[in-house]
Amino acid sequence: MAKLGKRTKAARAAFAGKDNITVEEAVALVKSNANSKFDETVEIAMNLGVDPRHADQMVRGVVSLPNGTGKTVRVAVFARGAKAEEAQAAGADIVGAEDLMETIQGGTIEFDRCIATPDMMPVVGRLGKILGPRNLMPNPKVGTVTMDVAEAVANAKGGEVQFKAEKAGVVHAGIGKVSFDEAKLVENVRAFVAAVSRAKPSGAKGAYMKKIALSSTMGPGVSVDVDNAAAAE
Repeated sequence: MAKLGKRTKAARAAFAGKDNITVEEAVALVKSNANSKFDETVEIAMNLGVDPRHADQMVRGVVSLPNGTGKTVRVAVFARGAKAEEAQAAGADIVGAEDLMETIQGGTIEFDRCIATPDMMPVVGRLGKILGPRNLMPNPKVGTVTMDVAEAVANAKGGEVQFKAEKAGVVHAGIGKVSFDEAKLVENVRAFVAAVSRAKPSGAKGAYMKKIALSSTMGPGVSVDVDNAAAAE
């Protein structure tokens, strides 16, 4: 069995016995034990009482975090003509049509968010098997299939986070950087939890939010009291 390093041992000791604590306590704990040389991401994981294999239990949505994510988001836009020019003016990193489709089919995916105008969906649809598993497929439900490409690009660049329940009913996302002030991270956590709460599907039965945990990129996780996390700001 591999030996644990000093930092790992110290982090585990700091987290030992601390379960179901408040959002404020969890953020402070995660921040104080994130000692990597880079600015780690603060991540949230929510275990939901849903089975995404059933259409009426799928959880999916989008939320604009009040303090952003601290991450530089690369945006690709499928558009032609005036809408392509609008996307470029708004700061899109990649803009194209069939040429962009061919680039992606060739294995080059140099973006974190994909936006498309409705008329481009027949082209984008051919990329479903490539973009779908990466959660990059444009979808009108989260505002990435739209004629207002300028607003969509601005939202993506400004801290908008998409979320989708995985097979086990888990939703996870990055909600900021450890360099953020504690108050800003707490605000982001509560905004994300509120968005997931609003996305509760009609088919969800029993307890919807079962468990919430916070961690940093390289650090252990700590469970957060669900009622506290879901409390009004």
